[in-house]
Amino acid sequence: MIVVLGGGPAGRIASIRLAAAGKKVTLVEPGGKSRGIGGQCLHFGCMPVCALNDIARIVIQARRFYEQGMIDAVPALRFSKVMDETLAVQQKIAGILDQETRTAGVDVVYGKAGRVEGRRVFIGDDPVEAEAVIIATGSRPNVPDIPGIDLPGVYTPHTLWDLRELPEKIVIIGGSVMAAEFAYIFNAFGSEVTVLSRSGFLKNLDKHLHAIALKELAGVGIREGTTVTGITGTSKATGVRYSTRGVNASVDAGAVLLAAGLVPNAGMVSGIDKGPGGEIIVNDRMQTSVPGVYACGDVAGAPFLTPVARHEGIVAADNILGKERHMDYSRIPQAIYLAHDIAFCGAGGEGSASLALPGPAGPGTYWSVPYGDTGLAKLFTDPASGEITGMCAAGPAGGVITGYLAFLMQRHITVHDFEEFIEVHPSTDGVQGLAKYASELFRKQDSP
Repeated sequence: MIVVLGGGPAGRIASIRLAAAGKKVTLVEPGGKSRGIGGQCLHFGCMPVCALNDIARIVIQARRFYEQGMIDAVPALRFSKVMDETLAVQQKIAGILDQETRTAGVDVVYGKAGRVEGRRVFIGDDPVEAEAVIIATGSRPNVPDIPGIDLPGVYTPHTLWDLRELPEKIVIIGGSVMAAEFAYIFNAFGSEVTVLSRSGFLKNLDKHLHAIALKELAGVGIREGTTVTGITGTSKATGVRYSTRGVNASVDAGAVLLAAGLVPNAGMVSGIDKGPGGEIIVNDRMQTSVPGVYACGDVAGAPFLTPVARHEGIVAADNILGKERHMDYSRIPQAIYLAHDIAFCGAGGEGSASLALPGPAGPGTYWSVPYGDTGLAKLFTDPASGEITGMCAAGPAGGVITGYLAFLMQRHITVHDFEEFIEVHPSTDGVQGLAKYASELFRKQDSP
């Protein structure tokens, strides 16, 4: 038998792959059947953020149509209903995942915590014999040590769903993707949003995408270089104290959201090497320091991305099955979901050339033309070979475009390969047109 701890993307995909190969697999999910499998992505991360973002985009679009005189009113938001319906859809998806997993031949055990002590594995308090073990216990929100952090009205992405009234003012502590996405959502819903970022807000984002993100977050108060010193209130959070370059300040809040990143959920694991952040150390086969024990997904550390977790689960399963497979972390596509899909992969190296153009008007961006925000296409290339080394895409389909181009970049595609490419029209994909333009430009430069 193979024991898999955790029913998130990594553990579930690994379980199905092993069961399909004829292995007896037990998947242990501590969350209970009432919540179901699906992990952080389904219950606290990607999926609920997408749910709220869908509504936020509709609200913003309705306001624009109203401003342009094309509709008579902007629909009022029923926040508590939004939260209830989000949970209802999550439960439906969890049921589908459960059925898929069991149909594949996996035995799913709910409501019991798994534990690993070196090579020994426990389900609840019971030790079990296992041919191999996969630890896929995910991650949890990073909760900084701040006075007042335990006050009612302070939320993490795991507890946010207890919120049933839209706060008039909300403070978001954090400066990366999670903070940006929730800031966009609550700003669209009508809350006054303040973001307190310890360093630079979205500091690693390409400069062109960064400018787009800030434009889409217009109306959000973003304060960088801040140190949060406390959350105020007695029976409930009422504000946040912070300092910026030694100057003390405070901001009122009806709710505080901690969006300060994730930490690996590896507290139930001992006798296995871990890194400084508590992540389980693995090699590129997802093997830990203990033979026969594998780890994949968020518990193995950054980049904390669902598609990466899924692929790590496949790598772990294949190596258990004796099929040597290695994890490749190059060219990992990523996205931030605001008004557009703000997506990117790779970057330009020394001597690379970059070209950027506004995204074309099309489905989902036609009515953005008056506001000058149809998105962006950007490529980083090697001028000598034309190889694409990085890209950015902001638009309604930016995430899809980036995922496919990342795959092609792993295969060293060049801008010249796009010379015969014919796109679907109408489309908001500006990347393929930019590649054709780059190919023509480089060939002209090489001409005598």
